[in-house]
Amino acid sequence: MENPDHPADRVVYSFEEAMDPKPDAAFITIPASSHIPVAIQFAREGIDLFIEKPISSSLSGIDELFRIQKIHNTLIMVGYNLRFHPPLQILKHCIEDGRIGKLLSIRAEVGQYLPEWRPGTDYRSSVSARSELGGGAVFELSHELDYTLWLAGDVRSVSAQTSHLSDLEIDVEDTAEIILIFANGAMGSIHLDMVQRPSNRNCRVLGMEGTLTWDGTTDAVMLYSNATGQWSTIHPGQKTDRNRMYISELEHFFACIRERKEPLVTGTEGKRVLQLALAVLQSSREQRSIPL
Repeated sequence: MENPDHPADRVVYSFEEAMDPKPDAAFITIPASSHIPVAIQFAREGIDLFIEKPISSSLSGIDELFRIQKIHNTLIMVGYNLRFHPPLQILKHCIEDGRIGKLLSIRAEVGQYLPEWRPGTDYRSSVSARSELGGGAVFELSHELDYTLWLAGDVRSVSAQTSHLSDLEIDVEDTAEIILIFANGAMGSIHLDMVQRPSNRNCRVLGMEGTLTWDGTTDAVMLYSNATGQWSTIHPGQKTDRNRMYISELEHFFACIRERKEPLVTGTEGKRVLQLALAVLQSSREQRSIPL
């Protein structure tokens, strides 16, 4: 017999039907361009929200969402799952512990051929390929923007070039080159693309006393010490259960709901990443550096 307090899974087609079982939380996983209007509907009902990245494809409505959230004292978490990936957590701890001294620069890169992202589907009809749905390399690969901010702090200015370089049938940029100046004086560069084969992901962090690297294909984290002149393995390259970081992310979200504590990736932090992404696109469009 169905427990009336825990109804069976079912598909609904309206907001009213979704609210019928009196949910504790809602997951907003539709195209980014539609995130905020739907999130506002749930926020008005006092529902805690998990919003897939990016939080939106424009700033429109975000402050209104935050105003409603404050009234109802609800939670908003944005789905930047790489913050829950152990190798990147180790990288952050090493930086915070002073293992490489003063941070000087950070370089992040990710590239993967779009038609191979979702096997069995036509990439041309995907969110990633369509401007009106919030697609393109900058929004779709904004994980790199998020974790770079997480590791290095606030950005003071950004310069970027974005372009559709390939023969992919899309109406968005497939490549972006981004230069960052951080508030702490460090510099950064980020490469994003939806054309690279084989896929590649890595990060290199340079400090006054050493260098940290993360190989996103093997998940190895290495540390070079200027004092010893040697590399050491901080996290071995190994086959990683990539699903684990998504589970950890969800466990964290549910724990935040139970304990009424602030999530690791708040709505405000999601907005900060979006502001950087929009500045990247503006810089390329206007061919100038954009202050943040």
